[in-house]
Amino acid sequence: MYDLVIRNGRVVDGTGLPAFVADVAISGRRIARIGRIAERGVREIDATGRVVAPGFIDPHTHFDAQLLWDGCARPALSHGITTIVPGNCSLSLAPLKAAHRMKLVGMFNQIEEMPLKAFREGVVWDWETFPDYLARIRKGLAINVAPLVGHSLIRLWVMDEAAMQLTATPAEIERMCALLRECLDAGAIGLSTSYVDMDETLQPVPSRLADAREIDALAAVLGEYGRLLQIVPEFYDPDLTIARVDQLAELSLRHGIPTTFSPLFVTNDNVAGVERVMKRVEEQFARGARVWPQVQTRPIDISFSFAVPSLLFFRFPGWYRLIRFGSPEEIKAAFGDPARRAKLVAEAAALDALWPRVVLRHVAGEANRALVGKTLGEIAQLRGTTPVEAMIDLSLEEDLDAHFLAADMGHNDDARVGALLRHPLVHVGASDGGAHILSFSTYGDTGYLFARFVRATKAMTLEEAVKKITADTAAIWGIPDRGLLKPGQVADITIFDPDTIDRGQEDYVHDVPGDGWRYVRDSQGVELVIVGGAVAWSAAGGYQAAAGEILPGPACETRDMAAPEQVAA
Repeated sequence: MYDLVIRNGRVVDGTGLPAFVADVAISGRRIARIGRIAERGVREIDATGRVVAPGFIDPHTHFDAQLLWDGCARPALSHGITTIVPGNCSLSLAPLKAAHRMKLVGMFNQIEEMPLKAFREGVVWDWETFPDYLARIRKGLAINVAPLVGHSLIRLWVMDEAAMQLTATPAEIERMCALLRECLDAGAIGLSTSYVDMDETLQPVPSRLADAREIDALAAVLGEYGRLLQIVPEFYDPDLTIARVDQLAELSLRHGIPTTFSPLFVTNDNVAGVERVMKRVEEQFARGARVWPQVQTRPIDISFSFAVPSLLFFRFPGWYRLIRFGSPEEIKAAFGDPARRAKLVAEAAALDALWPRVVLRHVAGEANRALVGKTLGEIAQLRGTTPVEAMIDLSLEEDLDAHFLAADMGHNDDARVGALLRHPLVHVGASDGGAHILSFSTYGDTGYLFARFVRATKAMTLEEAVKKITADTAAIWGIPDRGLLKPGQVADITIFDPDTIDRGQEDYVHDVPGDGWRYVRDSQGVELVIVGGAVAWSAAGGYQAAAGEILPGPACETRDMAAPEQVAA
């Protein structure tokens, strides 16, 4: 008798081949058989009319802190995600000396917009090394975690304060390489670095001080293990991005490693730039390099209030320094001072086309409740003022607790985004799950992929979309025994309704440590999620078993494995 049998499902196995109706039998943690199965299971699930697919893999998340208080990485599991990759953008939570904890918290707050109070009240700091951090999050883990180690953390551990000021000496580089080996031996899936991010003082993060010698030495260590390098390039500049593609290609060829960069957006003003980037990616793949661009499925939407800093205002130095470093009293004083306010209004004029479309989405009091849902353009007309002045007035009236939404700022041309997502060398990712929790919901990208680009626009088939977020991702990242439905594979499985799978509406929920809030989206059409052979979540029963693992596992278990087969171009 099998432990679990899924009956009569429409099996989309991750290969990209056409779906077929079959049963799937599971024994222990693994798939035992696929076909017409007469033998019964201890538990049976009727999947008639539903898709049975490999569990989805999200390769760009920042659940590093949330995993310390939530081993389910809510709500990722409910969206069919069975494996997440945290530690992107040069930031992980280990290796981390006690003396550097608040420095790291500051970087997470600045770069990933994670609240300081969530760290203060939700994190018990009882680790320093990477192995100890993995042991910490392994307790109660319901989702698989394939963790990157952050380059900024490697530098900070070895160089202390000098990591933020100097290039490394040969001796320091050798110590970084030894530390990276320790992290890879413990189970890190690769290394992440960044060429754009800044810390809480608006200075470059430590990884940006690394020179070519350091990057090459660390990539050589990755080559010893066949592990991946992730970077954040200067994505706002096509020429610089192309230079990073070339750099990654040389590292990939020299050391035999896969590499990936994120994000890559396509907007109305950079179509030609994205075409140039993709042309260079194709050229480098033709040379034998592996340089995978990551593209998100959803449009760019940003929510903001002036109670917390918002990256939307980063292009405006006057605004950003005020909301980043000013107290609430100082922000309100600046908004109320005619001279300072005039300067802010003039600076914001660079986005005059945006402000009338911004929507008021939440207020604290009753006086402005009737305005919720209206645009700043509509509110300005009612009040006889301008959209930016209306935004400032509402913020003062609500004691900075007025929340706004700038929707569809880019990456929203379905034809262009769909064509990019379907490109054989594009890697679906860059969700940022677990980060930017007061700016936008980083959940539901997989549901949006099916709803928008399979059902609505038909940019790709169901089978192509499943392959993109399962087998392709597992192969690119070297995640063992996942991404396909076939006997012997670990039973990470998502069952969903192909006619209804989608992301739900964006909700503002009060579930963050430190009395905090965040934007989330519930899943739609996902019915059951299996991790390691056990039901981890279902639409009927919610969160259940905790059978997640650290992937790819200690290097002693995976180091002798053959390099993953390259996804066909």
